[in-house]
Amino acid sequence: MGSGQVTDWQGKHVTVAGLGVSGVPAARALHGLGAKVTVVNDGDDARAREQAAELEALGVTVRLGDGGTLPDGTELIVTAPGWKPDKPLFAAADAAGVPVWGDVELAWRLRKPGAADWLAVTGTNGKTTTVQMLASILEAAGLRTAAVGNIGVSLLDAVLGDEEYDVLAVELSSYQLHWAPSLRAHSAAVLNLAPDHLDWHGSMEAYAKDKGRIYEGNRIACVYNTADKATEDLVREADVEEGCRAIGFTLGTPGPSQLGVVEGILVDRAFVENRHKNAQELAEVADVKPAAPHNIANALAAAALARAYGVPAGAVRDGLRAFTPDAHRIAHVADLDGVAYVDDSKATNTHAAQASLAAYDSVVWIAGGLAKGATFDELVADAAKRLRGAVLIGRDRELIREALARHAPQVPVVDLGRTDTGAMLEAVQEARRLARPGDTVLLAPACASMDMFANYNKRGDAFAQAVRELGA
Repeated sequence: MGSGQVTDWQGKHVTVAGLGVSGVPAARALHGLGAKVTVVNDGDDARAREQAAELEALGVTVRLGDGGTLPDGTELIVTAPGWKPDKPLFAAADAAGVPVWGDVELAWRLRKPGAADWLAVTGTNGKTTTVQMLASILEAAGLRTAAVGNIGVSLLDAVLGDEEYDVLAVELSSYQLHWAPSLRAHSAAVLNLAPDHLDWHGSMEAYAKDKGRIYEGNRIACVYNTADKATEDLVREADVEEGCRAIGFTLGTPGPSQLGVVEGILVDRAFVENRHKNAQELAEVADVKPAAPHNIANALAAAALARAYGVPAGAVRDGLRAFTPDAHRIAHVADLDGVAYVDDSKATNTHAAQASLAAYDSVVWIAGGLAKGATFDELVADAAKRLRGAVLIGRDRELIREALARHAPQVPVVDLGRTDTGAMLEAVQEARRLARPGDTVLLAPACASMDMFANYNKRGDAFAQAVRELGA
């Protein structure tokens, strides 16, 4: 079970840690290859029992309610990405000399000879949008591609399925990268780095190190954000193949080996002849939807990876024009009495909320939820001059209220003590009361949603529904 491909899985004892989105496909795939598979899972709820029954019907052994004990004879563990590195199962594996792979590592090792290249994207925020933009650009260039990874389509399905791809646009989380030691992308981008998931990684340094794994062994380009020095530092530290280039993206005028913006045009000074003198026009800022600053940065990163793969300029423009963002990402819901209502429920951390707030001049901000260990001082200090008012919801709203009191004492704050789902209608009503014509009422919670809603989609839906009720 070293670093090379494992060609013979027949009879190998593999333990899959966790059911869920990645565990079930991993167990199926390994069983199909002839491995003796045991799945261990902490939970023992109705959903887990249903998934267990499906796998047991195939002949897979499933142990529910015990994710901590290493099954006898285990030669390899394949873990769901969310399992923390400090779990007892991994300590037992370490003591027994058993390697631990994630689902991404497994997919990487199961690729067929001559398989599709991977263009990989990570970062605290913007991953999904960038990967979808990249896939749209690659499609516009006539390439067989798919947006895969931490995004819905399982990498295992893409690698083992019958469909043949030229290149894959791969979204990777810090969890997935932690468990993917031998991954080597064609080219990769780290979009930005801000504190997130520190409860999982243990420290900002460990989080950054896992993100930086995406650059290891890159062949053509390591794409970084010139406005975020931490991403450039990760490129410097990476051990890449000879001739691999560092390519920056910037919202300003690009230097050589960079992509940037000049007078409303996205331009490339990296993948052109004589980059010290020449620039290639790729698209207009107006081709990017929505044209908020952080989304233009996403488009530049996607363009850089596509250009690293040899995609012509025209396909960058066509791909960006054809792209429609997912719901709940700075989505305009309605205009009421001269006030815009915008749903950015996907802003589940402070870095995302900061980017969202920066896109508007005068905001009534709806925020709050589960803070996941975050602090809000920097976010509030940065946004203070834009805030007309704030409406706070959710369990950890007090942390935001305290930051507002410190850094924006002049801003009126409504603190809603309820955490039932009906609180959103009241929040929107209060925001409407605070707003003036020309303002934006912005749901950019800077927190996770699970204290009040099943997920950020449901939170965004509740916001949109409340706006529609007001309009009616």
